[in-house]
Amino acid sequence: MSVYKSKVDWWLILLIGGILCYPIVDGMMTQEYVLSLVFVGLSLLVFLMFRTVKYKIEGQYLRIWTTKIDIHSIKKVYRTNNPLSSPALSLDRIAIVYNKYDEILISPKDRSAFIAELLSINPAIELVLQ
Repeated sequence: MSVYKSKVDWWLILLIGGILCYPIVDGMMTQEYVLSLVFVGLSLLVFLMFRTVKYKIEGQYLRIWTTKIDIHSIKKVYRTNNPLSSPALSLDRIAIVYNKYDEILISPKDRSAFIAELLSINPAIELVLQ
């Protein structure tokens, strides 16, 4: 089993950190400690969520959270910057097209090793990485 972590954009950390830290500081300054505690909890939840974004290759399957994709059903892998919601913490993404109409966007930190392992299992995958 191989595990690939998601690439994380620095601006995403700053954006989410700023959005979540402002109410914490504001709650402390106005002595509304419940507000601060709620946003500390949200910050911890977001941090834990960031830590769980991984892509696992388990034999013939690619597991992304609860989604299990048969690697032999993957038709195409292409590069994209699509900002749609997906299990990717960076806009430097790849799209995996599988089955007949399914597609998922991911952002593995070590993209070349990830794609090489996919190709070693299914050499028929079409690559478009320009």
